[in-house]
Amino acid sequence: MKKYRYLILAALMVGAAGQARATMYQCVDASGSVRFTDVLESRNCAPVVFNDRKTTFGPSTAYSGRSALLERLAAKYERYIRYYGVRYNIDPHLIRAIIRCESGFNPKAVSKMGAQGLMQLMPATARELKVADAFDPEANIDGGTRYLRSLLNTFSQDLRLALAAYNAGPTIVRKEQNVPRIPETVEYVKRVLTYYRQYKDGRS
Repeated sequence: MKKYRYLILAALMVGAAGQARATMYQCVDASGSVRFTDVLESRNCAPVVFNDRKTTFGPSTAYSGRSALLERLAAKYERYIRYYGVRYNIDPHLIRAIIRCESGFNPKAVSKMGAQGLMQLMPATARELKVADAFDPEANIDGGTRYLRSLLNTFSQDLRLALAAYNAGPTIVRKEQNVPRIPETVEYVKRVLTYYRQYKDGRS
C-alpha cells in the first residue's frame, strides 16, 4: 500500500506542476523510508524536477542504488565525522572518503587481516590509540582520525604518503619516501582521493 500511496502522491504532484512550479523534495530518512515535502529538511533530500514531458526524482546526476545506500549509511555517522574532523583539523570529506573505502560505512566490518570497524583499525593500532572498542562508531572514528592526523604530521602533510601509510603502515612509506609499489596500496590511495574529490565537489 505504501508504494501505491507514493505513486498517487507523485501523480498529484505532476498535475500540480502544471499550475505551480514550487519546489518539491524527495527525502529518505535513516530507516530508508521515502517521503515528499516542500521543505528541504536535510542533505538526504533531493528535488523532484518537473518538466512538460516527464517527472524525474533526485538530482540531475542520479545516484545509483548503491550510492544512495552509502549516503544513507554515511548520514548515521555524520555528526562524528564532522566533530572529529574539526577536533583534529582533518577535512570531514576526507574522513568520509576513507570510511567509504575502508568499510563501506559498516561499523562491524572485519578485514581478512583483522582490521576492525568503520576506519578499519588493526587491533594493535587500536590499543596504541586507546580505542577500547573498535566496533563502536564514535570511538573508531575518533581513533582513525587521530591516527590519520599523526600520519599527516609524520609525512609533512603529504596526503598521498599519509594515505599510503594508513594502508601499508608507516615503516615502508618512510623507507621508500613514496607510495610503495604495492598494487593494493596504489589502488587504495587512488580510490580514497577519487572519493575525496567527489565529496568535495558535492558528488558521491
